[in-house]
Amino acid sequence: MHAHVFCASTYGVEAHIIDVEVHWRGSSIPSYQLVGLPDRAISESYARIDTAIRSTGYNMPMGRKTVSLAPADLPKEGSAFDLPIAVGLLAVCDLINKRILSQTLILGELALDGSLRPVKGVLPVAVEARQKGFRSMLLPRANAAEAAVVEGIDVYGLDNLQEVRAWLNSPEIFQPMKADLAGLFDDVD
Repeated sequence: MHAHVFCASTYGVEAHIIDVEVHWRGSSIPSYQLVGLPDRAISESYARIDTAIRSTGYNMPMGRKTVSLAPADLPKEGSAFDLPIAVGLLAVCDLINKRILSQTLILGELALDGSLRPVKGVLPVAVEARQKGFRSMLLPRANAAEAAVVEGIDVYGLDNLQEVRAWLNSPEIFQPMKADLAGLFDDVD
């Protein structure tokens, strides 16, 4: 089984779209391999991801899991890759609908209980996602207001992995975040 999930990484003020490619093959020997120049935070992410998935009531089947972060020659850093990798693993296990993954950019750090923690750099990521034609962006609720100032992309702030799974299976029941641009400048003298 194979899935593609899109996220992004920032370098200074520039964002780069990253293709998180996940492959799973059934086997009696469990293994996990992560490639594509991940930093230490990403390399250690599987423990957070696996625990978060189990904490929310899902079980990963036995087998060989390979995650590739492309482009492979671009260094990746930070915990924002947790959620896209988790979504890719759920997708290869047919626990989510894959039909809208190609139109959705996903990022967020996972806590062990499956809740989402905020990440850095969402404003340049939202700008890049819109420029690359993504329709939606899923991220931690704490980051949603910042990303929502970018027009032309629907931003959904979610609280946990269960909400992310629910959105991916039934996006029509969720409302995108609306930015209060006037309110941002009310307190400016």
